[in-house]
Amino acid sequence: MTDGPLKILMLAPTPYFSDRGCHVRIYEEARAVMQMGQELRLVTYHIGRDMGEIPTERIISIPWYNKLTAGPSWHKPYLDILLLFKALKVARSFRPHLIHAHLHEGAFIGIFLKKLLHIPLLFDCQGSLTGEIIDHGFVRRGSLLERVFSSLERFINLGSDTIITSSTAAATALTTEWGVPDHLVTPLTDGVNTEDFAPGDRAAAKRSLGLPADRPVVVFLGLLNRYQGIDLLLEVMEILKGRGTRVHFLLMGFPDEKYRAMALERGLAGMITFTGRIDYSKAAEYLAAGDLAVSPKISLTEANGKLFNYMACSLPCLVFDTPVNREILGDAGVYARYGDPQDFADRLEEMLADQVGSESLGGRARERAVAEHSWQARGERLLKIYRQLAAQRS
Repeated sequence: MTDGPLKILMLAPTPYFSDRGCHVRIYEEARAVMQMGQELRLVTYHIGRDMGEIPTERIISIPWYNKLTAGPSWHKPYLDILLLFKALKVARSFRPHLIHAHLHEGAFIGIFLKKLLHIPLLFDCQGSLTGEIIDHGFVRRGSLLERVFSSLERFINLGSDTIITSSTAAATALTTEWGVPDHLVTPLTDGVNTEDFAPGDRAAAKRSLGLPADRPVVVFLGLLNRYQGIDLLLEVMEILKGRGTRVHFLLMGFPDEKYRAMALERGLAGMITFTGRIDYSKAAEYLAAGDLAVSPKISLTEANGKLFNYMACSLPCLVFDTPVNREILGDAGVYARYGDPQDFADRLEEMLADQVGSESLGGRARERAVAEHSWQARGERLLKIYRQLAAQRS
């Protein structure tokens, strides 16, 4: 059946929902296709929180596992075995037409499920498995473990019926580095709900958060870790402090304990406000306090979904010059040399000094978000891919 409503079994091997980029993609894709009349069941870990309209099924509770942050864990293999059996149980009553599996672990589970259920598998790839575990320091480059995970990644990539990626760069890597046929890979970048994320009252937002009114505020929203560039961002702050630049940073995300201590040790605490974890439904209210936004992400294997939210809120964006960032921002962003905190600080100072130019840049970013990056448009493309996949199997 390809003309009527489709039933989608969505696999999310993660503590969904935990207010971070990967989970936003899962939520918004599910919401978009459901709003177009499709049926969906999401199967995920025991922790996280339900998100209203998305029917969610969870594995049994594992009391000793409560990790909400991103990154690999040696606990995940048995969690994913539980997810496989839970998904199989849900599928027997739901009778899905296809499987939509997020992340490599989800696609690995999906390979077994598709053989048991005789339905096709769509793999939603948000970066390289091997690249991610190296970024997180889980394995060393060149080690035996890296070769094991690389072989596993190749098996997953080649075992999926079709793959969507969160960037064109990731799609290119799948075809050139992993040997996946071109016709099986489609870039489907993240998007943004431009009604929920929109420009707000900056002065009021600053007052409500207790931010200084006499200096510009630079915002960051996302996970706080090394591959998101937070260590580099602290170096940027040290450079700006040494120059006497009047600026305040609003760092929104988790885990923040390590970086609070680092900021205090480096004498930067007075120019930073840490919020901790931000509820996704309130993210736009917090972003409204920003004069500009930064994403010093250094991972070259993952998407950068926070940029879509920045853009929709009319925030001028400063990023490192990477293919993923160029694809999202185009000419509506400012680019620093990759991995160079000195150049990042220079570009940030230029943006702070040119208020008119920065506001114009933010306006262009908002226009680009509305015209090119809405989740409604992404959902329509995803549904088309679903129907093509279902038709092929029929």
